Amino acid sequence: MNLLTLLIFIPLLFGILIVVLPNGMRNSFKYITLLAALVQLVISVVIYLQFKTGSAYAGINHEEQFQFIQKLPWISLQLGTMGRMQIDYFVGIDGISVTLLPMSALVMVVAAISAWEIKTNLKGFFALFLILDMAVFGVFCSLDFFLFYLFYELMLLPLYFLIGMWGGARREYAAIKFFLYTLFGSVFMLLIMVGLYLSVKDPATGNHTFNMVQMMNPANYDSGSVFSVLAHQTILGMPARMVGFVVLFVAFAIKVPVVPLHTWLPDAHVEAPTPVSIILAGVLLKIGGYGIIRICTGIFPDAAISSAYWLGLLGVISILYGALNALAQRDLKRLIAYSSVSHMGFVLLGIASMTPEGISGAIMQMVSHGYLSSMLFFLVGVVYTRVHDRDIYNFRGLAATMPQYTVFIMIAFFASLGLPGFSAFIAEAFSLAGAFKSQSTNGLVPQWMAACGAIGILLSAAYFLWTLQRMFFGTESLKGGAGWKQALTDINWREKSALLPLAIMALVLGIMPSLVFDKINDSVLGLIAFLHLK
Repeated sequence: MNLLTLLIFIPLLFGILIVVLPNGMRNSFKYITLLAALVQLVISVVIYLQFKTGSAYAGINHEEQFQFIQKLPWISLQLGTMGRMQIDYFVGIDGISVTLLPMSALVMVVAAISAWEIKTNLKGFFALFLILDMAVFGVFCSLDFFLFYLFYELMLLPLYFLIGMWGGARREYAAIKFFLYTLFGSVFMLLIMVGLYLSVKDPATGNHTFNMVQMMNPANYDSGSVFSVLAHQTILGMPARMVGFVVLFVAFAIKVPVVPLHTWLPDAHVEAPTPVSIILAGVLLKIGGYGIIRICTGIFPDAAISSAYWLGLLGVISILYGALNALAQRDLKRLIAYSSVSHMGFVLLGIASMTPEGISGAIMQMVSHGYLSSMLFFLVGVVYTRVHDRDIYNFRGLAATMPQYTVFIMIAFFASLGLPGFSAFIAEAFSLAGAFKSQSTNGLVPQWMAACGAIGILLSAAYFLWTLQRMFFGTESLKGGAGWKQALTDINWREKSALLPLAIMALVLGIMPSLVFDKINDSVLGLIAFLHLK
């Protein structure tokens, strides 16, 4: 069986097993879920190790440049004189997606370990968890737009129920807000998907197709093609292709999230249970960035180049706005949620630069942030599980009470603020280098945007170091007194087993960034070449 297919559907098989097992075996559900996540991790590492690099794979618009491809007929419908509708089960990966697979798999393992704290309705929780797991990997592997959209939408329902049923006091509000935001973007994505289907034909069969590789084919821009004709049509006074780009960008920007479409994120994070927060920050935000690179930029390169200035501006606003909001927070989980808005702004700034350094930095930031944000939210969950409080002002001197926990929180904080030697430093440095280089090479992003992005790094140091000083050092003072002191035991073996791999990956990628750059380089250079066809 194709490794990608196995990677996608392993969680579904384990989820069905959980559903059919009797409730009397509820204690085994967490082990089954963890086993599914571990199997996925092994498969994703095998895929990473077997992924080939070289000039033959430097591109984004030919099927030969993707690897581990499986293409099977799925839905076939005869449309009379209009030909045949053919939707394929079409999966494959290139350098842009290959590094996101092991990162997502490790995040799912950590989330599964964190989910051991869930005590109610275990069958429902773990079944939904595994459906979400399947959908996430389906999105990263799909090369048919219909299949991509199916997995993209499939993520919505499990997350809605996971937040709405197992979340905090305002879980219903947070779940509905998340649902409406995401559905808003998805509905318009569906319209663009249908428009693209009607605009692109498979050269082999002559039928309209949802094949994303065909949608990225340069032949679509030849004189007389439907895409070329659309470039001269207008919708509400805007070129039709620009409208398509903007609508798809909004759909993915909600996921990133980009200011001002970010307001669902702090509420969802604060109310979500810890494992769901880990998945939201570690994986879901990356789907937004991946969609902008793979679909918005890949299918509408002309519109992406025309909009680069505005993408960079939105990235800078997200960096600064997210950081300033993080500085103002008292709730530790909300602080980290706003820090994610800030850090994901570097992804958008790197993409906007349209340079090899900037796009490589954006992908590295997605991988790095996946590990670090998962670590941060897991650490918040450790304290919240013990005393059910996250107010920064209610803790002081925790280093004496929880020394091992403090070591991990220091690693997570220093790595997240961009300390040299950790992955975030490499990611942010390359994103900024690409932004600085952009003005002199392609004139898309002015250098003042890169300078503003650098200010965001200073602000992240401010809120992380302030939080570290306020909560962990100084004379011990806990709002709950002796009861809290007794409850705040240091991390156990289960928590260490989740935190240690994340800390190691943040350090290893900071010292050996080639583990990511070597895999993505061919595809990044292919994308840059593709962007400059026009």
